[in-house]
Amino acid sequence: MSIDWQQEMSRRQDEMMERLKELCSIESVLDESTAGPGAPFGKGIAEALDYMLDLGEKESFRTKNVDGYAGHVEYGEGEEILGILTHLDVVPTGEGWTSPPFSPEIRDGKFYARGAQDDKGPAMAAFFALKLVKELGLPLNKRVRLIFGTDEETHWRDVDYYFQREPMPETGFTPDADFPIIHAEKGLLDLTLTGKTAPAADDGEGDWVLARFEAGQRVNMVPDIAAARLEGEGDVFALKEKYQEYLLSHGIRGYAEEGDDHLKLVMEGVAHHGSEPDRGVNAAYRLTRFLDGLSLDESGGRFIAFINDLLADAFFGEKLGINQEDERVGRLTVNGGVFRYEIGQGQHVELNIRYPISADAEVIRRQVQGKTKAYGLLISEEDHKPGHFVDPEHPLVQTLRRVYEEETGKTGEPFAIGGATYARALKTGVVFGPLFPGTAETAHQKDEFIPVDELVKAAALYARAIYELAK
Repeated sequence: MSIDWQQEMSRRQDEMMERLKELCSIESVLDESTAGPGAPFGKGIAEALDYMLDLGEKESFRTKNVDGYAGHVEYGEGEEILGILTHLDVVPTGEGWTSPPFSPEIRDGKFYARGAQDDKGPAMAAFFALKLVKELGLPLNKRVRLIFGTDEETHWRDVDYYFQREPMPETGFTPDADFPIIHAEKGLLDLTLTGKTAPAADDGEGDWVLARFEAGQRVNMVPDIAAARLEGEGDVFALKEKYQEYLLSHGIRGYAEEGDDHLKLVMEGVAHHGSEPDRGVNAAYRLTRFLDGLSLDESGGRFIAFINDLLADAFFGEKLGINQEDERVGRLTVNGGVFRYEIGQGQHVELNIRYPISADAEVIRRQVQGKTKAYGLLISEEDHKPGHFVDPEHPLVQTLRRVYEEETGKTGEPFAIGGATYARALKTGVVFGPLFPGTAETAHQKDEFIPVDELVKAAALYARAIYELAK
């Protein structure tokens, strides 16, 4: 049977983009304040899940909502299950968007919205791929289960809950990174560090008191905004002028707000995915470079020294003494994603460490604790996901490679990444798109987008991949 997959999907482009606009209009960011039965991660995420399952019912797929933690649509018959894992939750938007992040727009052939790349666009592409296979009446000997997760951007409580109640697919893929095929991923270790701060009344050393410091919203995002509140008897006007000169001389965006008894300093950076911290500009690191040159109270000075001494511009763990790499997935990375400090209240830091498959997570943990203890910070929480590897010769990889090469005419050599995707939630899973080589990666950034023609092309690849893997 000869099928022009690209042509078939192009005929469905307008419908797919309309449905994607509707999905991306839903603000599906984790919001535990609105959590409840059937909505464990908040109303917005539950609404996005309901939307996709309703869409599945309209297409006469078999659907199931697993208590709001995850859900699936299914097509085909057979004992074996081919799994396609996507997620509908998105990271916070941040500031500085050209158009509202939950009011999708198509400009110059690009679809702009939070979730365009990560992962609502790919989820919709996979849905239309399954829809195409069904509409063409192609016979399948496996059940194809398109699974929608809802907590991928935080703790993966969704897939943990789902797979305790639903069977694990024999093989599968996730459309949540790059083409051609990602067959290996680094281990993931998120560490939360907490500690006390001295009461303001007992900590009067230095010209300035660091009353508050905050940066970042998620551990897996490079912070694009950092702010510090300084209090003291010093010359507020002179400090403001010094800060403004610092911004100007370094070509940095930011500002200072003067109060009666304090000065608020705000520094801008560039957001990026936490798997590549060196490709963003961490606003917390930028601000601490300036603060390091001031005479601060003992507690505040120790916090700023911690960031400068152990984290700033050491994206590969050099200052923590955990830098290492292997041939399969490359170098260890460290992203300082969340910083909270308040005098008299405490300090809180979240680190996102992605380590080579050959490394030992417990050794890394002990080394980090040994370094941070001297700054009054102890590990209070951790979230660990071991590395993931699928043999490049596995039939799953080889089939996807053949599909990619025959449809694109390009080499489909599998490779490894530092990101953590749902591929590792499967016993045998890989990443398959949606970004083609050379496409800008804008996940977790402002003005997130995906080229419309490439999303349609990816959907066509998914349709053929479903058929080849499940026929």
